[in-house]
Amino acid sequence: MSRVDYVLPLRWEDDTGLEELTAYLRMIAQHARVIVVDGSPARLFARHAGHWAGLVTHLAPDEDLAVANGKVAGVLTGMRRATADDVVIADDDVRYDPDGLARVIALLRRADLVRPQNYFDPLPWHARWDTARTLLNRSVGADYPGTFGIRRDIFEKMGGYDGDVLFENLELIRTVRAYGGRENRPLDLYVRRLPPGADRFWSQRVRQAYDDLAQPARMAAFLAVLPGLGTALLRRRLGAVAMGAGLTVALAEAGRRRAGGRRVFPFMAALFAPIWVLERATCSWVALTARLALGGVPYAGRRLRVAAHPVRLLRRRQAGGSGSLAARNPAGL
Repeated sequence: MSRVDYVLPLRWEDDTGLEELTAYLRMIAQHARVIVVDGSPARLFARHAGHWAGLVTHLAPDEDLAVANGKVAGVLTGMRRATADDVVIADDDVRYDPDGLARVIALLRRADLVRPQNYFDPLPWHARWDTARTLLNRSVGADYPGTFGIRRDIFEKMGGYDGDVLFENLELIRTVRAYGGRENRPLDLYVRRLPPGADRFWSQRVRQAYDDLAQPARMAAFLAVLPGLGTALLRRRLGAVAMGAGLTVALAEAGRRRAGGRRVFPFMAALFAPIWVLERATCSWVALTARLALGGVPYAGRRLRVAAHPVRLLRRRQAGGSGSLAARNPAGL
């Protein structure tokens, strides 16, 4: 495997998974130089430093990065320290194996951004529920993972990416596109991800629905679900409701079967698709209300209004020079 840096932004409020993460970092450190950017409270930061001394480069987010999204601050800080041409950015719940890591690096020979496919393992009920979202995304395109491979030169050319958005993964993807970067979306590059706890799963429902404001057609489709369902029920068109649910399951199953997905996605996850669509349709109205009435959604003590910027705006910033991301975010890249 060619030389690679692995950037992991982290912010924990407790250390429940510390030993498991340490074991994973020990494995990854055999294949990459690991940079952990740790925004945890001081007590936990000090404990992490003791656990990872000599294993990883461990540091706090740079104080000059005045961005609202802490994950982006972690990525920007880590990319400042990266020296390899190829960099893997991964959330703290992503678990590569050596083969998956090697394939990302190989794909970066022909692309500026590699977008793997995450899957949950283990699979508690709420992970099966959320996997339905993954399957539906796969059926019409590609999912949004918690990890990317990226060429350092394109990241430096971009000057980073906007840290005052909620849907930071989409912002990164669109910024790479705006700067002429090539994206590779291998649907069969499966990278394991640990599921969140049930409490965190519930806490993310409205926030994830808010992300769809960055994709207006998608948002409009979800906003139409509840009125359409209500009309069908009032007119007692139960057959139409059943048909809609069946089509949703069929669409999710098509996503499950793409690129050998049946080996990591259980059929039960496809059956959750109508429930997930109903959940997203409900939360979309809550998210829209938050945007119109409150000016955004709460995130880490602030309220974020923008989910992600359209590519056309990012291209205008790039062309304008003074409005570029390098000027707006002091990434120092």
